[in-house]
Amino acid sequence: MSDLPRKAVTRTAKLAALPLGFAGRATWGLGKRIVGESAELVGRELQQRTADQLFKVLGELKGGAMKFGQALSVFESALPEEVAGPYRAALTKLQEAAPPMPTRTVHAVLEERLGKDWQELFRTFDDKPAAAASIGQVHRAVWHDGREVAVKVQYPGAGEALLSDLNQLSRFARLLGPLIPGMDVKPLITELKDRVSEELDYGLEAQAQRAHAEEFAGDPDVVVPDVVHQCDQVLVTEWMDGTPLSEVIADGTEEQRDRAGQLLARFLFSGPARTGLLHADPHPGNFRLLPGGPGGEDDWRLGVLDFGTVDRLPGGLPSPIGEALRMTLDGEAEAVYEMLRAEGFVKESVELDPDAVLDYLLPIIEPARVEAFTFTRGWMRSQAARIADVRSPAYQLAKQLNLPPAYLLIHRVTLSTIGVLCQLGATVRLREELEDWLPEFVPGEPGEEEEAAQA
Repeated sequence: MSDLPRKAVTRTAKLAALPLGFAGRATWGLGKRIVGESAELVGRELQQRTADQLFKVLGELKGGAMKFGQALSVFESALPEEVAGPYRAALTKLQEAAPPMPTRTVHAVLEERLGKDWQELFRTFDDKPAAAASIGQVHRAVWHDGREVAVKVQYPGAGEALLSDLNQLSRFARLLGPLIPGMDVKPLITELKDRVSEELDYGLEAQAQRAHAEEFAGDPDVVVPDVVHQCDQVLVTEWMDGTPLSEVIADGTEEQRDRAGQLLARFLFSGPARTGLLHADPHPGNFRLLPGGPGGEDDWRLGVLDFGTVDRLPGGLPSPIGEALRMTLDGEAEAVYEMLRAEGFVKESVELDPDAVLDYLLPIIEPARVEAFTFTRGWMRSQAARIADVRSPAYQLAKQLNLPPAYLLIHRVTLSTIGVLCQLGATVRLREELEDWLPEFVPGEPGEEEEAAQA
């Protein structure tokens, strides 16, 4: 019997209580105002109570609810500061941890999947989880050959829980929308549902992780632990120490933040070119800073975990992205508009002013216009506010644009990565990474990245 709360009626009741709780707290806030407390004070307390309940429920349920919470957490940089403050602590907690699965359940899964003598495979096995995530938790152990390993154990019933949660969340997506100004939450939930079966398959995850570990073996900048053993519901990989990116966000030095940001951007754009795969879960819990970069022990490398969600891009990132970005930077409004129309970003039934489209895009791609750009929460909030303001031309234009299915995951990963860079407050030479890895961004080099990826 699983200890993951998975009965549909139980999970649905917990999730359905969230919008009721939001409404109840709004009434409570109104009462506070009537007796004379300031709007600012009441508003802050209301946000704190809402954050506490929302992420407590999402964390307890794990499954799709927590997966949705993690997807939201990387966008906290877009929230107005008066809203973001109370949410930030709850969001960060959700990125790194969730209530653990009982030891008896862990042992039952290991016995079922690895055999009754499963303990003989390990010299030691720590029953206390080192980390907990949306569909499984990780235990530290020593493999029988002496290697330190991470043992990822899937929660029993995780598949049912994921689909149940996401179906329920989609029913009140409108109520959750204000958490992320300028973003439609419903497509995010739909896209997460589309990825459920893939993330539950540890065989696919093992393939993706092996491909990255092989490609990045010996790389001076990026470290990917190799796969040691895999079977249904259990994945054993090499253990990786290091400083979680969430700690760098909270307490890291400026040097650490800048280095982490640069390497995160490098991994985002180089991964598809080198492996044909895009790591599609870029929240801070999946990255570590490790000593021993190109400059020695005082330098840093980026450790990358969790390859359960990837986008398969055999030719690397689509070349129209690089070409459209370059033409936008060059101010070629008509050419950009025609490419967006050809790729399906502008539907045939829609007519837009090419110059207005260019004006809409230029502030978003500001980090690619300069040699080095400092990503900040303030910059991210300004972009979100510009698109969320119903009175602005940007809002009206954004409503008429379309996001083709082939670009949906790439778009979400890019936005999520930018969100993490803003949390870091990192100064990043983004243009340098685009020139090195993004097909067609540098004119006169057609297909070179794709050839390198396939060689």
